[in-house]
Amino acid sequence: MTAAEQTAPGIVPTPSFSEALRVWFKIGCLSFGGPAGQIAMMHRIAVDEKKWIDEPRFLHALNFSMLLPGPEATQLATYIGWLLHGVRGGLVAGILFVLPGALFMLGLSLLYALGRGFPVIDGALFGIKAAVLVIVVEALIRIGRRALKTQFLVMLAALGFIGIFFFDLPFPLIVIVSALVGYVVARRSPAMLGLSVETEATPAPVAGRWRQSLVAIVVGLVLWWAPVALALVLLGQHHVLVGIGTFFSKLAVVSFGGAYALMAYMAQQVVETNGWMTAAEMVDGLGLAETTPGPLILVTQFVGFLAAFRDAAPFTPLTAGLLGAAMTTWVIFVPSMLWIFAGASYVEQLRSNKALSGALAAITAAVVGVILNLSLWFALHVLFGKVQEMHSWIVRWYAVDVSTLDVAAAGLAIIAGLLAFVFHFGLISTIVVMAVLGVAVKMLL
Repeated sequence: MTAAEQTAPGIVPTPSFSEALRVWFKIGCLSFGGPAGQIAMMHRIAVDEKKWIDEPRFLHALNFSMLLPGPEATQLATYIGWLLHGVRGGLVAGILFVLPGALFMLGLSLLYALGRGFPVIDGALFGIKAAVLVIVVEALIRIGRRALKTQFLVMLAALGFIGIFFFDLPFPLIVIVSALVGYVVARRSPAMLGLSVETEATPAPVAGRWRQSLVAIVVGLVLWWAPVALALVLLGQHHVLVGIGTFFSKLAVVSFGGAYALMAYMAQQVVETNGWMTAAEMVDGLGLAETTPGPLILVTQFVGFLAAFRDAAPFTPLTAGLLGAAMTTWVIFVPSMLWIFAGASYVEQLRSNKALSGALAAITAAVVGVILNLSLWFALHVLFGKVQEMHSWIVRWYAVDVSTLDVAAAGLAIIAGLLAFVFHFGLISTIVVMAVLGVAVKMLL
């Protein structure tokens, strides 16, 4: 029995595999606008236009995807593909959702690595930095409005910010502690987390689901770690490709809250701990990722490309960069599909589990605080030429030399804010305008 047959009540007659393939490729090429825009487009095509899946089943799939670490839009596409055509449908949907954006991001990474020093490119990147500040603030406001439904959730967001900004707590630790708090509170007082106090009936489990999950877990783990193990055997444990594979595999496990939440943890790790790039380059990477279709988490590919490009031995820089980008993309997206295939047969039970929903609500609230940390970290490093991380016992803070304020960058950031919040420009339009203004400023200075 196929996945579609098992879930027939929520699905209209299944489209042909070739038709689904064409539609998923179209979605992958047009999926601009971040997770919200991508999910809205999938809803319009899969529910309204093609009528492949009904509204309750779509929302059910979305809820399941948001329970998992990883890019929720990619996982939603994978799950809908699984519903329609089983494992092959899920693979095709997930891969085609990511592939166009990944190829586009690879081209931009290559252009970035080889094109630095040209006034037009440097100017465009200068303007995009200002747009990125506004984009992150917009994400903070949007996610905060959705996530902070109660005073308790606001408190969790504040604690998340204090923990990561002032005490330099690891993002994975914040995720784990928030999940535990949410799990406990949901069992005792779900209203504190904005959850309904009514109990939903738990549907009957899918027959043989443990076997399906076991196969998915074993196959998924082997595929996930195979390239990292190969690099370890051939190149040694200290090679940059092994470091990239290990770091981004860890990131894939704790990637709750989307790319903006991860950026705070990732940026500080790749800049301050691993030394793979500068803070300004990290902002450039996010700006480039905003211009591509596909999940925003493809910014990780930019990091992997530059890290390997600059530490290329025994390869040429171009070959190493391509391998670094491929390694990053693989270990980020294979786990996100693994969670779907391992948990899809349990989705009904997960949906009705209030304690698990409470854990997710608490994580999402803490993520708001983490994104606030990211906003401040980006602002400091974009607007000031000299920012030094300081420590007083267990407290971390940033010393800023106000005399190094970049007036041009501040002016562009104000213009980007006006475009986004006053004139309501779209994301891509804002980036394009700011790139042009950045070129103009660089030409005049």
